[in-house]
Amino acid sequence: MLLACGTARACDDGWLDVQDRYRDDGVDVLASNGSDYPLTFTVAVRPKGLTLDGRREVTATLGPGESRTVFSLDRAHPDRGGHYRYWCDWTVGRLDARHDDSQVYLLPYATGHSYRVLQGYGSRFSHTGREQYAVDFKMAEGTPVHAARDGIVARVVEQHDKGCWEDGCGRYANFIVVLHGDGTTGEYYHLRQHGALVEEGERVRAGQRIGLSGNTGHSALPHLHFAVYRAVDWGRTQSIPVRFLTADGIVSKPRRGGRYPAAALDDLGTILGRAGGHGTGPTTGSK
Repeated sequence: MLLACGTARACDDGWLDVQDRYRDDGVDVLASNGSDYPLTFTVAVRPKGLTLDGRREVTATLGPGESRTVFSLDRAHPDRGGHYRYWCDWTVGRLDARHDDSQVYLLPYATGHSYRVLQGYGSRFSHTGREQYAVDFKMAEGTPVHAARDGIVARVVEQHDKGCWEDGCGRYANFIVVLHGDGTTGEYYHLRQHGALVEEGERVRAGQRIGLSGNTGHSALPHLHFAVYRAVDWGRTQSIPVRFLTADGIVSKPRRGGRYPAAALDDLGTILGRAGGHGTGPTTGSK
């Protein structure tokens, strides 16, 4: 008899669905994307009494509505059973995403405003490793958050009302994930409870107001965490360095303690001209 047990994140949560297809001589494990967005997933299997043709851990991207066979397990002995367990996790975005480096991002707040940077690129406190290119802006709760780039809203979580600094507090974060045309995501974290002003599936434009800042999740004080990511393995993401349009020019490395006045896309030509024409224009459309 063949038995299966999924662990880690649920493998049938309406986004990623991992299913067993039994055969007389074994079982196939299939992964399906139940969402309207690309998902990058990892599934690992531990078989006993079964043979596996291939790797025990697979990371891949499924397009919207796409399915694929991840593992094929066969009985090691025709007259004996076997059992197996698998684990899975996923995130929105593409594993093979290639960031459009010609893109210039807006700051994630209203034109003319500026907020002190609590952590910039490479800040030692927590912006290292996969978070190296994230930026934290000090914002009072309820401050309007604006889209930094065009895209489609892929995820909205806004039900939480708790912020704390202990291990595990990250599960209480409210956030918005915007899928960009190049397969990367722009992610806006620590929003206030019911602070999303957009819905999943909604197309947004750079500069559009999308949410309200807060102090939820793994957070010690009210602020907005923003970064652009590409998907990697086990539901994780890797931040990507991006350039921001400010009223004073284009900033490539936001630094701790800095205050950057936000500018509108319509001001890009004037700002570049004032700076001697250095830099390239943004690609604002989502594919």
